[in-house]
Amino acid sequence: MAKYTDSAKELLEYVGGSDNISVVTHCATRMRFVLNDSNKADLDKVEEMDLVKGTFTNAGQFQVIIGNEVSTFYNEFTKIAGVGDTSKEDAKVAAKQNMNFLQRMISHLAEIFTPLIPALVVGGLILGFRNVIGAIPEFGPNGNQTLIELSQFWAGTHAFLWLIGEAIFHFLPVGIVWAITRKMGTTQILGIVLGITLVSPQLLNAYAVPGAEAIPFWDFGFATVEMIGYQAQVIPAILAGFVLAYLEIGLRKVIPNVISMIFVPFFALIPAVLIAHVVLGPIGWEIGSWISNIVYSGLTSAFGWLFAAAFGFAYAPLVITGLHHMTNAIDLQLMSEFGGTNLWPMIALSNIAQGSAVVAMIIINRHDEKEKQVSVPSAISCYLGVTEPAMFGINLKYGFPFLAAMIGSMTAAVISVGSGVMANSIGVGGIPGFLSIQADDWAMFFVAMAVAIVVPIILTMIFSKMKMGQNAFERLGKK
Repeated sequence: MAKYTDSAKELLEYVGGSDNISVVTHCATRMRFVLNDSNKADLDKVEEMDLVKGTFTNAGQFQVIIGNEVSTFYNEFTKIAGVGDTSKEDAKVAAKQNMNFLQRMISHLAEIFTPLIPALVVGGLILGFRNVIGAIPEFGPNGNQTLIELSQFWAGTHAFLWLIGEAIFHFLPVGIVWAITRKMGTTQILGIVLGITLVSPQLLNAYAVPGAEAIPFWDFGFATVEMIGYQAQVIPAILAGFVLAYLEIGLRKVIPNVISMIFVPFFALIPAVLIAHVVLGPIGWEIGSWISNIVYSGLTSAFGWLFAAAFGFAYAPLVITGLHHMTNAIDLQLMSEFGGTNLWPMIALSNIAQGSAVVAMIIINRHDEKEKQVSVPSAISCYLGVTEPAMFGINLKYGFPFLAAMIGSMTAAVISVGSGVMANSIGVGGIPGFLSIQADDWAMFFVAMAVAIVVPIILTMIFSKMKMGQNAFERLGKK
């Protein structure tokens, strides 16, 4: 008998049997189930299993925290359950059957931006480093020079790194349109080409449009079209990408296969480029400016502290619903309009606050070895920007740590916004996030970060003494 045979049989029974499993896969520590009927799963019995360290449901998937041995357990489970292996993409597709319309829309948005996040994080770190060596006059004999003024090496490094920064942010529309064609299953190279037409050097750079004396145009005799680029613009790229994808999908349905290789790309790409520059580009620009102006004005107004408090308090619940993915587009639009974002620092602080609440639970449950197997890795990953294990595995399980983290996040967000902290871009959403903060704002961000660490720890311990999590502790004691 294999090591996990009995546990696998138990879990199979508690999730409703093989017939109730649509798809099952796993990640680094969790089993991910898409169940045909979630009501058939006995959550209490699943959580009472010795092997199981917690459960939660997210994005239409029932997730069971197993730990580092999950891959071995998964192999044993699939043999006993008779459920075939599948990919994470298949699981995502199947999970959408358990989502409502809003959840599906948010899932689509997440699938667009998730492949871009590694590049955006790198870009944020690069911009932050360029700020340190090029914008802080704290060096030299008199302490009033920047590093690039003192050293040719740093001056050359500063100029060289912009090559990467420009590629990531100015040419962002290329990545967005590519991500859409990838998600929609259409021809990705056409998406890349369409994206390039939005940022071509032939066009007037988006950053030069506000101060331009005259805007060049294409003259078709009966009409003219302005030659405006959409560098760093998010919404025009999203609209253009979906038009291209749906044009290609529609054309493939009506054009015979024998000639589709020639005519589908031709009749999809040319109209998409024309529509992008004539209609969608200008409309998307206006929508993006409208959204970014509202957010920026709200955060910098006399009532900015109130907006910050609401966002800081509510961001973690947004993660539960998946609505937090919308902030990626807003952050990128703010960067395009204002050269930075005052929204992202609050996101990093919220992540830190959730991790700090877990640290408090580690101290409270320091004699519970099973709990530490979940809480210690969760706290570490949370401080590095991945919050789901901490939130679903610990904080939501007890309730009061989640509330303590929300209050800590709210307090830190008010400090961040009140002191005008700006980030160069999206970055690592945890303690290393300071590297993406504009160098002049580091001091106040560190103050806000300290608050996001200390307040949740103190409040979690106070709440535990007040027996706010009594029912959860009683259930844990029965295990």
